[in-house]
Amino acid sequence: MFTSQTSSFQDSIDVEERDDFDSEEITGYIQKTQLNSYYTIYLYQGTRSEAAAENAAWNQRRADSTTSLDDFSLTLIDSSLPSEAEPELRTYISRRLSKGALLGGMGNIATVDLSIPEQAVGCYCCLVEQERSPEQPDADGNGYIICFMGGSEKWLNLFRLELDKYVQGLHSSLQTPELLNLESEVRPYLSRWYEESVMHIHRVVQLVQNNISFLLHAALSHTLVEVNNSDERTKTDVSRFIKAASLQGLSQQDTTTASLCKAISEDTQSDLIIDCSTSPPTLSNAVSNRFCDDWSQAFLNAAERCNPFLLRQILENFKLKAIQDMNSLKRLVRQAEMSHYALFRSCRFLQGCGNGDVLLQNARAEHSDMPEACSIITVLEEFLRDQSQAHA
Repeated sequence: MFTSQTSSFQDSIDVEERDDFDSEEITGYIQKTQLNSYYTIYLYQGTRSEAAAENAAWNQRRADSTTSLDDFSLTLIDSSLPSEAEPELRTYISRRLSKGALLGGMGNIATVDLSIPEQAVGCYCCLVEQERSPEQPDADGNGYIICFMGGSEKWLNLFRLELDKYVQGLHSSLQTPELLNLESEVRPYLSRWYEESVMHIHRVVQLVQNNISFLLHAALSHTLVEVNNSDERTKTDVSRFIKAASLQGLSQQDTTTASLCKAISEDTQSDLIIDCSTSPPTLSNAVSNRFCDDWSQAFLNAAERCNPFLLRQILENFKLKAIQDMNSLKRLVRQAEMSHYALFRSCRFLQGCGNGDVLLQNARAEHSDMPEACSIITVLEEFLRDQSQAHA
């Protein structure tokens, strides 16, 4: 029993040996201290729209950086790519548009071959459409295409939601085709995409270091986290980390999270407080368990490699293992209602997984309207308390 659990846990942590990441990709990344990242923004216009006709003169001034086809034109506004690589990207984007593969507001991630040191690179691109105007109803298809390049396709896929949200944050700044705020707002924003959308998990692990297990436990147990004596970026990073590590929205029953939060609010559980006035920060009301302690080393190893993509994959595997254990406990609880042996197996399972407190907390919230299941959970809670006192 314990051997199989240990093997499964090790398989979950050792993502380097799995197909999630090629060994060549990881080796190449370790040799670099910083991944090269690029951005590009294009003006996209439907050739039949009035807006395109009004801006024909502006496009003419940039004829060398404009690609025009029957249904649309694509004009370069700004890019951090080498001059020889940008036309290759524009050709790729034009082909995607011709096939209808880029939809407004939906990011698309693929591998592109460009004249850059990496040659093949992951590319996130998104069409940000202009809002529909009563005066120009046919201008609905016009807008901007934003591209972020760095790492590989499967690496960027790990941060798809963050990239979508980051692009949405630029929407209010994209008002006119001339983009008079290019140097003051748009360019600085685009140039920070990698730091803001990808590196936040790495920054949090570097911040708390060996205390990362306490943040993992707080995320799983829905414990509120308060950050004091820090800048807004650090507070935002920690909040995003907790959200990314939590299981909110992944439960099979929508009412579980609400029930759990209500149960925690009625409990005496204290918030986790991170005081950043010291280095490393001081944590108060910190709680962890063997499950989170074991996973923390994988996070620290990936942080030492400066690999935010591997960190994200480890985080996803951490959540997957927690969900698998939750499902296993639910099956055992149902069986234990009719079998004393299943109750014994439940005790052994909780003893071996190292995450019993979190699993039982979630199980009680999910089975709050099932008296027989709650009775089983009460017995299991008493078993864990007795085990904890015995080891103390």
